Amino acid sequence: MLTLTTRNQLIIGLLLAVSMILTRSHHSLTLHNQVDASWAIFFLAGIYLRTVWPLLSFSILSCWLDSAAATWSGISDYYLTSAYMPAYSSLWFAGHWYTYRYQLTFPLLLSATSGLILCELFSSGGFYFFSGRFAETTWNNFGTQLIKYFPLYIETFIVCIGATAVIHLSYTVFTQQYNSHVTPQQDSAI
Repeated sequence: MLTLTTRNQLIIGLLLAVSMILTRSHHSLTLHNQVDASWAIFFLAGIYLRTVWPLLSFSILSCWLDSAAATWSGISDYYLTSAYMPAYSSLWFAGHWYTYRYQLTFPLLLSATSGLILCELFSSGGFYFFSGRFAETTWNNFGTQLIKYFPLYIETFIVCIGATAVIHLSYTVFTQQYNSHVTPQQDSAI
């Protein structure tokens, strides 16, 4: 199981919050075609942050960013539905499930895949079937939309999780190297 100090969890939580603010795709700081890391952020919050409070905090932050963009930036609220809450929750729970099976092999692949699929079904399916914005909803049309848009979300998710894995592994190697070279006398002086 991955065990982090409270201090490390706070640092990671702040970095994830800043990442969400900077990469949310509809604000004025966005670069052309910059990815929205929200899906990866909820998954990573499930992995690195122990309690359910980060799920609630990031949900509130994402709602605030969306409503601020719709209110002050003139961004359309066409896609904003309540389907995002169960979608984001599925990613957080998938990440949280992984923490108890902490390895870089099959459990990570299983949790990421199941979280992605559930998130996509909740967000796109909830929007398509329950938003009231489509006159006729069919499984065939939904499947066509799923095939069209889901690969883009998978690509963004994989890039964000891959970058995080590189940072995580680099930090782990660095701290192991540092701790192996520090003698007990040096450690007490630090």
